Amino acid sequence: MSYYFNTTLKNTSFEDALEKVTAELKKEGFGVLTEIDVKETLKKKIDVEFKKYKILGACNPHFAHKALTKEDKIGVFLPCNVVVEENDNGEIEVSAVDPIASMQAAENKELHGIATEVQEKMKKIIANLN
Repeated sequence: MSYYFNTTLKNTSFEDALEKVTAELKKEGFGVLTEIDVKETLKKKIDVEFKKYKILGACNPHFAHKALTKEDKIGVFLPCNVVVEENDNGEIEVSAVDPIASMQAAENKELHGIATEVQEKMKKIIANLN
């Protein structure tokens, strides 16, 4: 089982892709709680060059609440990460975690329905980027 799903955006700038991803997340009830600029962080911390790469920590509070009431330690898998990266050819790739893959580790059957609902929304977000 793959732990993510993704798409490649052509003829889109990195900044436009970030805006588009954020807008699609919002349409599905997700907000971006965290934004990690990996390129900037690696340059600052260890003085290495890296491609444009941002990790967006996306959260839908309703699903987060449902999951936390079924398994209080599930917070270690929250929020759902979405990666926006610029590949060598200039294309922008967007990848989202597959919540079913990550929540399997919890071994709590009550989480399966929630993970399935979140997976459907994340797949829709990725599909709507094109």
